[in-house]
Amino acid sequence: MASYENVTVPEGGERIERTDSGLKVPDHPIIPVIEGDGIGPDIMRATRKVLDAAAEKSSDGGRKIAWMDIYCGDSAMGRYGDVLPDESIEAIREFIVALKGPLTTPVGGGFRSLNVSLRQILNLYACVRPVKYFPGVPAPVREPQKMNMIIFRENTEDVYAGIEWESGSEEVKRLLSFLQETMGKEIRPDSGIGIKPISPTGTKQLVRMAIRYGLEHKKRSVTLVHKGNIMKFTEGAFRDWGYELAAEEFGDSTISENEIWEKHDGRAPKGRLVMKDRIADSMFQQILTRTEDYDILATPNLNGDYLSDACAAQVGGLGMAPGANIGDESALFEATHGTAPKYANQDKVNPGSLILSGVMMLRHLGWEQAADLVEKGIGQAILDKQVTYDLARQMENVTPIKTSEFGQAIIDRM
Repeated sequence: MASYENVTVPEGGERIERTDSGLKVPDHPIIPVIEGDGIGPDIMRATRKVLDAAAEKSSDGGRKIAWMDIYCGDSAMGRYGDVLPDESIEAIREFIVALKGPLTTPVGGGFRSLNVSLRQILNLYACVRPVKYFPGVPAPVREPQKMNMIIFRENTEDVYAGIEWESGSEEVKRLLSFLQETMGKEIRPDSGIGIKPISPTGTKQLVRMAIRYGLEHKKRSVTLVHKGNIMKFTEGAFRDWGYELAAEEFGDSTISENEIWEKHDGRAPKGRLVMKDRIADSMFQQILTRTEDYDILATPNLNGDYLSDACAAQVGGLGMAPGANIGDESALFEATHGTAPKYANQDKVNPGSLILSGVMMLRHLGWEQAADLVEKGIGQAILDKQVTYDLARQMENVTPIKTSEFGQAIIDRM
């Protein structure tokens, strides 16, 4: 094991190992954990307690997570003088699976997003967001139970590459000159400029993960979501490269939507995963009007960002939306919402997003029974109207409970 300056490796814990057949997970795995900023400590306390109880109850005490606190954001600044210390990154690399609360991301000036930096440094190229409905959660649509989608969003390219220059800067002036004189493109001289890279490498590794998930979990389809009617060589290429990957690597187990109509009278052969594609704005409409027609969406970064939030809105909002950032070497599970600093240290906010991200982590470890227990506990707590203020204010005659109390209500109903 590596030596750490400000991190204590828990005694009795063991490293998760990668093997050719997948992860080798001990009964007492060491899991690095970043509490996060703002409400992070509140929701992480509740989450750790819930996950600990699920591991214990599902194994008659045989399994236990060895949590290892590491630091990013505000908690790192005082210890390292740096919001993103190298040893926190190294700990995630060494121990492979980690859990993270929300971190501060400034709008406009200031440092780049720590979330984006972690994804790029660790090559966590897939942002994975499953969205499904828990009965009893207030929802703005009539049939929220139809929502059961998982979104695979490319995590390192597109707008998340963060390549941009400020209006009026010397860099923009040079770029404008190059675009006009060399490339023959006219752009308003007062523009700020960003560059949107999308590559076959980034696209194919994302689509490969989405297809593997679909086949493993016996899903019906993977839909490539793009704006290829306008951006033909980036978003349109994303669609083309996705279809290429499916045909080249999964030709015996996938089939394109066009091929179904051309060769099978519109009926997909049994056991074949259907590859579809949709224009992004049309897809935005169809997640509302034809929700049940879609299982898995595979998207470039920006499309997946707004589509996953729109899906979450149908089932109660980001407070009930989990997420993970996964690569070939590491996996980082995290809440999808922000730090909500005005509620920090009030034991008030909904920890559901982080707890459900913990459920994703348990499934990643292969601890399916523990994950099922947490989902059962959450579902029953909601039906019993044991909920935090964000859900309680949308229900009739419900008194909200604290963050910590919601965690305990889940445990009591496992």
